[in-house]
Amino acid sequence: WRNQFDWKKQVEKLNKYPHFKTKIEGLDIHFIHVCPPNLAEGKTAVPLLMVHGWPGSFYEFYRILPLLTEPAGPDSVVFQVICPSIPGYGFSEAPHKQGFNSVCAARVFCKLMKRLGFNDFYVQGGDWGWLIGTNIAQLQPRNVKGLHLNFASVSKPGLHTVLSLVFGRYFPGLFGFKDHDLKRLFPFMTNVVGETLKETGYMHIQATKPDTAGRALNDSPVGLAAYILEKFSTWTDPQFRNLEDGGLERKFSLDDLLTNVMIYWVTGCIISSMRFYKENLGKGIGTRKHEKLPVRVPTAMACFPNELLHTPRLWAEQKYLNLVSFNYMERGGHFAAFEEPELLAQDIQNFMKKLSGSE
Repeated sequence: WRNQFDWKKQVEKLNKYPHFKTKIEGLDIHFIHVCPPNLAEGKTAVPLLMVHGWPGSFYEFYRILPLLTEPAGPDSVVFQVICPSIPGYGFSEAPHKQGFNSVCAARVFCKLMKRLGFNDFYVQGGDWGWLIGTNIAQLQPRNVKGLHLNFASVSKPGLHTVLSLVFGRYFPGLFGFKDHDLKRLFPFMTNVVGETLKETGYMHIQATKPDTAGRALNDSPVGLAAYILEKFSTWTDPQFRNLEDGGLERKFSLDDLLTNVMIYWVTGCIISSMRFYKENLGKGIGTRKHEKLPVRVPTAMACFPNELLHTPRLWAEQKYLNLVSFNYMERGGHFAAFEEPELLAQDIQNFMKKLSGSE
């Protein structure tokens, strides 16, 4: 980073796509809007809102953008993609008042899409993008024509979920469990509770004392890089914990990883990005009204094998009542668009074909 990383070159890469800012609810909201460069006559570009998470940024989507805006197949859907920065992340202004949570971010992004002239659009997300996207579908069910997720968590488990945990290991067919579900869920104390405890220490810090840790990270570029890059190691593959180099270069380039770190460093946004956890989790999981509301918008889930939390189809269906697509992906972890853009783009295309009835 100190001797070889070429920031000017990476800035040129960042500027490959057009950047914009617009003021919504008193906040400067940054976004990129990528349109297909060569749209065939008679074709329309479908608006797709893609929302990142933590510790990512809009840059996560740079590898998938050409696959969506310039798809190879003649029958593929051509998208125009809008990638905003969550307020308090990257080049979006941080909220000035307490209480700005995922519902507030969803409301801002709904207004952004309306301002851009899109009454109907599709949404894709993982990590916080999952929750913000879910909230958008709850707020604007008539406008969101489809919701595609590569991560989901069920905060209010119902009876089916509890029964599946008790009996699913012995009667998997009763709960629709596949081999991957069994592998990820059982033994429960080891594979779910144990693995969750290993990887969620950061969440407890950020949901309780974000400013304390954030202030230290904003004062040390090496500290910031270590804190962020650790997630790109273990959240990509838990086995990378056992490698001396964390396996970082097995799925990513150091230039790309450091570009994401630089977006946090040059904007000084790590504190406000961490504070988003406190706004969403500070009052406890399952305490907010939207967590009790189902989603009726057509939904797809791409289930990547190394995802942090595994959500079987049965559990997802308790929340997403119109789950039209649920696919177990061949490989990949938490940062799907960044790590496996081809797989994610293909799953989005397949979802669109299902919605149109052409598959």
